[in-house]
Amino acid sequence: MFSHTFINIALKPEENTPQAEASLLEIPAANAPAGLILILIVILPFALGYFLSYLFRSTNAIIAPQLISEIGLDASDLGFLTAMYFLTFSLFQLPLGILLDRYGPRRVQTFLLFFAALGAFLFAHSDTIEGLAASRGLIGLGVAGCLMASIKASTLWFDEKYWPAINGTFLAAGGLGAVAATTPLEIALTYIDWRTIFIVLAALTIVVALLIFSIVPEKKKSNSFPTLKKQVLELGIIYRNSEFWKCAPLISASLGTNMAIQGLWAGPWLKDIAEFDRDVVANYLLWLAIALSVGSLATGVIASWLERFGLSLVKFFGLSTILFIGCQIIITFEIIPGSIGPWIIFGLFANAAMLAVAHLTRYFNRDLSGRVITGVNVFVFGSVFLIQYLIGKIISIFPMNENGEYASEAYFAAFGAVILIQSITFIWFILPIRRS
Repeated sequence: MFSHTFINIALKPEENTPQAEASLLEIPAANAPAGLILILIVILPFALGYFLSYLFRSTNAIIAPQLISEIGLDASDLGFLTAMYFLTFSLFQLPLGILLDRYGPRRVQTFLLFFAALGAFLFAHSDTIEGLAASRGLIGLGVAGCLMASIKASTLWFDEKYWPAINGTFLAAGGLGAVAATTPLEIALTYIDWRTIFIVLAALTIVVALLIFSIVPEKKKSNSFPTLKKQVLELGIIYRNSEFWKCAPLISASLGTNMAIQGLWAGPWLKDIAEFDRDVVANYLLWLAIALSVGSLATGVIASWLERFGLSLVKFFGLSTILFIGCQIIITFEIIPGSIGPWIIFGLFANAAMLAVAHLTRYFNRDLSGRVITGVNVFVFGSVFLIQYLIGKIISIFPMNENGEYASEAYFAAFGAVILIQSITFIWFILPIRRS
C-alpha cells in the first residue's frame, strides 16, 4: 500500500500526459529518490521473477545424470522433458500478450507464478517421464510471463530510450538464475537431493509472487479499456507487418539456440566431447552463465550508447549474431574443445536478439507492446521446443559407447543442424526486402 500511494504522489498527474509518460529517470534532481524507489519497486521484483524463470529453465543441465539414473531417461526423453517447459511457455504467449495489455504485468505475473510453484512441487514428487513432463509443462506455463511482464512494465514506466538497458538488466537477472543453476546447484546436490531443491524452489516462487503483488505499482490509464474482441483483432496489425516477419525468425532461432544449448546440451557436450568430470562441467557452465548475465546487460547498455552515433539496434543485433554463430562453429568443429573461450563468447552474445525485440516494441504503438513481445515469444519458445527436441532426437540416433557417452559425430550432426537453421534465418534477416 505504501508503494502504491507513494507512486501516486510522485507521478501525478497519472493520465496519459507527457509528464506521466516520462521516465522517473528523467525527472528533476530533487525527485531523484522517487526515481530510485521506482526502479527498486518495478525492476527488482520482476527481475527476481525472471531469475527464477531461468533457474527453472536451466536446472536439467545439472540434474540430468540423476534423472537418467533414477528415472531411466535416454537423450530423447531428456530432450522431450526439457522441451515441455518451452512448449507450454510458447502456447500461452498469445493470450499472455492480451492479458498483459488488458490487466497489466503486476496482476498477471502474480497469478501465473502460482502455477509455476505448483509445477515445481509436482515435479519434486514425480517418478515417471509422464509425471515429470506434465510438471515441467506446468512450470513453463507459470513462468511464461516472467520476461514479458518485465518488458511490459518497462514500457509503462520508463522512456523508450532506456528500454534496451532496462531489458538488459532483466536479462542479466535471468543470467544470474542460470549461474545459480550451475556450481551452486551442484554444491546443493551434495547436501540435499533434486526433489528437495524443487520443493524449495516452489516456496521461493510463492514468495516472489507475493512480493510482486505487494509492492509493484499499477499504471493508471485515462483512456477507455478496449474490448477483448478489439485486442484480438489488433494482433493483425502485428502479424501483417513485414518488419515483424523480418526480425522474428532470426530472434527465434538465436534465442532458441541459446536456451536449448545453455539450458541443457552444453553440459552433456562438455562431459562427452571435452571429457570433463562433473565438477569441471559445473564450473564451465558457471562461467557460461556469468557470461550470459554480463553479456545481457552489456549488450543493452552498449547498444543504447551506440545509437547516439547512428548504429541502430537492428545493425548491432546483426553484428552480434555473426559472432554468436561463429563461436558455435568453433564448438561444433571441436577446434579448441577444451577451451572456455568459445563458450564465453556464446554467453556474451546469446541474448543479443533481445535488442531486436526492443526495436519491435518501439516500432509499434505502446498500447500493443504486450502483444508485440509475446507475439515474438510464440516463435521463440516454439523454436526452443523444436531445437531442444531436435538436438536430442539427432543425438539419440547415434549409439552410446561403453561409458554411456555419445560420440563426437552425434553432437556435430545436432549442433550443425542448429547452425544451419540460424544461418538461413540470418540470410532472410539481411535480405533487402521492403519493410512496411
